[in-house]
Amino acid sequence: MKVELENPSKPWKSLDDQLALLKQRGMLTDNQEAAKSYLERLGYYRLSGYWYPFRVLDPVQAPGSKTPRRLDCFMAGSHFADVVQLYVFDKKLRLLALDALERIEMAVRVDIAHKLGRNDPYAHENPKCLHGHFSKQVKKSGLAKGKTEHQLWLEKYRSHLWRSRREPFVEHYLNNYGRLPIWVAVEVWDFGMMSKLYAGMKIADRDSIALKYGAPSGDTFASWLRSLNFIRNVSAHHSRLWNINVLERASIPTDAAYWQYMNNARPFYYFCLMQLMLKVICPNTRWYKRLAAVIAEFPESPSRAVRIEDFGVVEGWQSWNLWAQK
Repeated sequence: MKVELENPSKPWKSLDDQLALLKQRGMLTDNQEAAKSYLERLGYYRLSGYWYPFRVLDPVQAPGSKTPRRLDCFMAGSHFADVVQLYVFDKKLRLLALDALERIEMAVRVDIAHKLGRNDPYAHENPKCLHGHFSKQVKKSGLAKGKTEHQLWLEKYRSHLWRSRREPFVEHYLNNYGRLPIWVAVEVWDFGMMSKLYAGMKIADRDSIALKYGAPSGDTFASWLRSLNFIRNVSAHHSRLWNINVLERASIPTDAAYWQYMNNARPFYYFCLMQLMLKVICPNTRWYKRLAAVIAEFPESPSRAVRIEDFGVVEGWQSWNLWAQK
């Protein structure tokens, strides 16, 4: 028997149909062939996240809704080229984030390996080298019931190790020693695994690493790493970053007043955290200059449908000592 769905799937549309629909809704396309090319290469759905702010706000707010609904039609003067420029701006931000986060990940990995490896070359596998909440406290419900956070971490680690088993360095250590010491094991971790193990370290070990990067405590630094892992995942999966609502929000430093002016739900706050850490890792880096150049290129539309403030930028940010070279 054929089941009729209440909300059947939307029908497939050709590139010409997609473009016609956008024009019907008020999108101006100055160059149709270029617009079709972008739809073909990037996809209607991906680009829809960038033209969303250009859609007209519904003047009638739905009962119980905290945010206004967007209508299908576009604001007057909305150009497809503006959408593409916003996408390009976002792509540059993602590449900047990945550049910074690669350096941060490498440095913090070494910090963890050096700190834990001093006590035991296989500290990442030894519950005694880690905090009791991480290595001894078992979950009382859910799919992981009866397991500790460390056991769950080890399952993921072994999965990564299996996928990397043909790497020459992994093969060498497994064949000759049976397992990897922590300073080698870090090479098969991802950012999330690093962040999770850091949070599971003993308090004194966490605090000593946190202090190096200007965080007041290991708990604060653990929150930074969780948030930066969120930014990394968004960037690595080519998702929209520039105005995303950051779900994993980091603790706010208190060492300078300007931190209090920022919104830790906005991405700019996390670019500031990256800069704070890069000043420790790479004191002579010019990464912040590239960030400033990209921000200066923000394609603000005449309609103010998109604004650099949606990224989280605060007026006067370039005067903060965060950006000053030593």
